[in-house]
Amino acid sequence: MNLRSLIKIAVCGIAAVSFSFTSCTPTQQGAAMGAGIGAGAGALIGNQSGNAGEGALVGAAVGGLSGALIGNAQENSNRNNNYRY
Repeated sequence: MNLRSLIKIAVCGIAAVSFSFTSCTPTQQGAAMGAGIGAGAGALIGNQSGNAGEGALVGAAVGGLSGALIGNAQENSNRNNNYRY
């Protein structure tokens, strides 16, 4: 697989994911984005040690959890700001 086909697949994947976020809460968006970024980072780091799959799983779990926590905090902040005068 050459670089052009990888870029096309990545662009299509990013477009599909971004369109699916339109009706999600900030918590859900944060969890999904964190899991995706964590999986990518974990795969890259895990590849250096020979365990790309294991690194991707750990990265997705940590990224998803931290993204959900950040999204939840943002959602609570937005909710609290709506009640100010």
